[in-house]
Amino acid sequence: MSPLDAQLLAAHEAGDHWGLVDLYAQAADQANDLDAACFYLTHAYIFALEQNHPGQSDLHARLLREGRV
Repeated sequence: MSPLDAQLLAAHEAGDHWGLVDLYAQAADQANDLDAACFYLTHAYIFALEQNHPGQSDLHARLLREGRV
């Protein structure tokens, strides 16, 4: 398990939804293919919307660029 995977699991267990936005965005940046990146971006975006996170518009724009919204 990668350190990022461990951080994601720990954030889920702790209910740290704010932190999950950034962690899922990091996972998208590190993904090996577009589908995986968009999977992680979608999760980041959903948590961002739920938390009214300031990064939600950037995440939305990234998904739009890939035709995923």
